[in-house]
Amino acid sequence: MATTPLKLEGTYTALITPFTADGEKVDWQALKKIVEWQLDAGVDGLVPCGTTGESPTLSHEEHAEVIARVIEWAKAKNPKTTIIAGTGSNSTAEAIALTRHAASSGADAVLSVNPYYNKPTQAGLLAHFARIADNSRVPVILYNIPGRSAVGLSLETVAQLAQHGNIIGIKEATGDLGFMAQIIEATRNLDFTLLSGDDNLLLPVLSIGGKGVISVISNIYPRETAEIPRLFFAGKIAEAQKKFLRLLPLCKAMFIETNPIPIKFAAATKGLCENVLRLPMTPLSPSLEGKVKETMARFENSPD
Repeated sequence: MATTPLKLEGTYTALITPFTADGEKVDWQALKKIVEWQLDAGVDGLVPCGTTGESPTLSHEEHAEVIARVIEWAKAKNPKTTIIAGTGSNSTAEAIALTRHAASSGADAVLSVNPYYNKPTQAGLLAHFARIADNSRVPVILYNIPGRSAVGLSLETVAQLAQHGNIIGIKEATGDLGFMAQIIEATRNLDFTLLSGDDNLLLPVLSIGGKGVISVISNIYPRETAEIPRLFFAGKIAEAQKKFLRLLPLCKAMFIETNPIPIKFAAATKGLCENVLRLPMTPLSPSLEGKVKETMARFENSPD
């Protein structure tokens, strides 16, 4: 069980995983530069090996090493950086093993996604996440994304899991603000935090009581993304709204094809990595490249 409270607030970048030009290996040099650049830009934390990091195509060895290296580099630069390691699986035993490794490497928390493909019942989801939390030395954050996992957590299941002493929050990616508000209401007397799983809902989620975002867009615009929750919590709502609306077209452009296809292209455009994904993910359709570049250019040339 976790022994120290972890406050979740702000912007946590769901890191891309850069690969070498042939796609055979992780580009460790590029990853280190990305980690250090993210921290220089002021994000509150990093999330290695999530969906955006192409975790389904990483070997177990790569998965473990990416997490360990990100922790090492981030903590060396800023020991206060929060690292939330992606350790989900559709096998409870495998999720526990990945969670244990992340904890031993120094992760502050783990992010555990709904078991995909095998479509458990709510009873199965409850048992799955409770078993992971029972066997974790660090706090567990639920990741509810039925659009990818084919099964979603119900309000009742979230409310039950929120009572577990080692489950401290949820990354909510249903896109349903009403459902998110119900979660916040149902868990208001618990030490439980809701983070947005969608960049395009960051400000609305903050407005109903969410505390931040696990972000895709902050891979390429970390400073600009991190400013939004900081301004909001400082009471500068109009400024937060202005910056959010400026970012909104980019949030939509980064999902013009399946994540992380567009963000990998955008990151390569900015010189952060090669535009290389592992099959079955393929590079951005050439017909859409101009739209992404145009949206980025419009953002970069607009008033800050």
